[in-house]
Amino acid sequence: MIEERIKELTEIINKANHDYYVNDNPTITDQEYDRYMEELMRLEEAHPEFRKVDSPTQRVGSEVISEFKKVTHEIPMLSLGDIFNEEEIILFDERVKKVVPNPKYVAELKMDGLSVSLLYKKGELVRAATRGDGVTGEDITHNAKTIKDIPLRINKPIDIEVRGEIYMSKASFNKLNENGANFANPRNAAAGSVRQLDSKVAASRNLSCFIYHLPDPEDYNIYTHHDALNFMKELGFVVNPNNRKINNITELMEYVDYYTKERPNLPYEIDGIVIKVDDLNDQKRLGYTARSPKWAIAYKFPAEEVLTRVKDIICTVGRTGQVTPSAILEPVRVMGSLISKATLHNEDYILSKDIRIGDIVSIKKAGDVIPEVVKAIVERRDGSEKKFNMVEKCPICGEELTRKEDEAAYYCLNEHCPARKQEKLFHFTSRHAMNIIGFGDRIIEDFYNLGYLKDDDDFYHLYEHKEELKELEGFGEKSIEKLLDEIEKSKNNSLERLLFGLSIRHVGTKTADILAREFKNIDNLMKASFDDLASIKDIGNTIAKSVYDFFKDENNINLINKLKEDGVNMSYLKEVSTEETMFTGKTFVLTGSLERFTRDEAKIRIEELGGTVSSSVSKKTSVVIAGAEAGSKLTKAKDLGITIWDEEEFLNNLSKY
Repeated sequence: MIEERIKELTEIINKANHDYYVNDNPTITDQEYDRYMEELMRLEEAHPEFRKVDSPTQRVGSEVISEFKKVTHEIPMLSLGDIFNEEEIILFDERVKKVVPNPKYVAELKMDGLSVSLLYKKGELVRAATRGDGVTGEDITHNAKTIKDIPLRINKPIDIEVRGEIYMSKASFNKLNENGANFANPRNAAAGSVRQLDSKVAASRNLSCFIYHLPDPEDYNIYTHHDALNFMKELGFVVNPNNRKINNITELMEYVDYYTKERPNLPYEIDGIVIKVDDLNDQKRLGYTARSPKWAIAYKFPAEEVLTRVKDIICTVGRTGQVTPSAILEPVRVMGSLISKATLHNEDYILSKDIRIGDIVSIKKAGDVIPEVVKAIVERRDGSEKKFNMVEKCPICGEELTRKEDEAAYYCLNEHCPARKQEKLFHFTSRHAMNIIGFGDRIIEDFYNLGYLKDDDDFYHLYEHKEELKELEGFGEKSIEKLLDEIEKSKNNSLERLLFGLSIRHVGTKTADILAREFKNIDNLMKASFDDLASIKDIGNTIAKSVYDFFKDENNINLINKLKEDGVNMSYLKEVSTEETMFTGKTFVLTGSLERFTRDEAKIRIEELGGTVSSSVSKKTSVVIAGAEAGSKLTKAKDLGITIWDEEEFLNNLSKY
């Protein structure tokens, strides 16, 4: 009798969930739902042996895991290429038409959430995993089970994998932050919730999920993407109802235009529109690039501009001493993030845009990431606005500022300025420098104020303060050990990382690599004359003087000697070919996405074989290496008649050496 009642309640509640979340048609009241759920939980607690696999009680969360297990995707979860305007949509359509004369598309809203893979065996959910790097993700099954529109059991007892997007609605996001959370946007909130070790926390966050992809449709006798969406809906998955089958470019543009305008009115955040060729045979004909399909593209919405007020303009000090003005804004939400500060670059930038304290200004996220003041709304001025006057003294140490010749920026030249020192320390640990993972600006500031970090070599003596560090709030034995391990690992970096990390003026990653490759070790570099440095290709007088002066400064010499004593490597570790190769003396430009290399990895291989890598195409360019979705650089290369290699040709040429 009890077993039958548990089965009955499970079916009633699961049907109610399906009606509510999938069909958008509630069939029982909230009070009835709560009463049934309460009865089921009571019965399952007394008789756990009768609990069903698809019991809705699993939605409330109970499991706590110690860590996330790694999951390898049998079929990689590829990302999509991005386009940013209507012209690029037309170009995508034209590329498709070269292979498929009369393509049909499916247009879908691009959810701003977290990609997920759901695996079912005999119709039951057995695993949920994040996308990760596309090949390896993390097992989040314990949290996925708490999401009510992810079915625990689908309508057919089949083996199947589907993919979708976990997201948080605007309403759930607002409620979460009203209750004391402090997430910047719904995407961050969703990602943070999914990565909770305690499933009860995830359950309390009211997450949602749309399913949009079936990796193996032909296994189910499905031959169009649109039919795949309908099939997944029949199985019990929630599919976004705003998807559309598109017959031509005109309909596609109408869809894009409609949802660009409708975006603010949707109950969830979207950041673009995904366009897919509908017919699976057409998809096969179009094929894939290394990282993305050629039959699909993601159109990203133009950067959103919003108005807010400049409350103040303050100045901050960077590692080189450069003093940068920033606008303090009345907080405003831009593309899901709460923005209260934006860089104003330098005094000339402020003057050219006539930005004043008290102004109403238009701001946007440059590249959807960095807040940027676009312009002042002059017509909104009421006379209370104040012009900004650049500070004459360092806001941290009080030193007189200097504006260098031919530069817009002002500098604090006090090498003992606390702000400069902290920024310099943070730079030393950064990804392209010594890559010491675990140091944020707050930790650097705390360790500086406590006296543990004053100069770069102090990182290699933090182990002396191990016991004291463990007593600090937010630190335990594990976290300190991890930090010390990262520091120890950094001793084995190649010379170019150290050179970049030393904050030598005008020495970026490229210049650091050139110097390291030319001089092989730091002693040779320290002995180099100004003429030795200036004669190197791509160095020039300005950089040469900066490097020469740096290594003649007694304080810098002492720092290098201390780092040597600490065991930090001082030599160039990359192997550079001494033989003449087809890369020797040639200038290469990388564009688009490569499957087998990151940009940095490709650059390293080219330089090892005697070539150089430039960021822009010109008549001096020898070869353009074009990956997936190569853009304007490829077009320019074709116009100039420059040799073009695809990734396969690049690999073939590399394999010769």
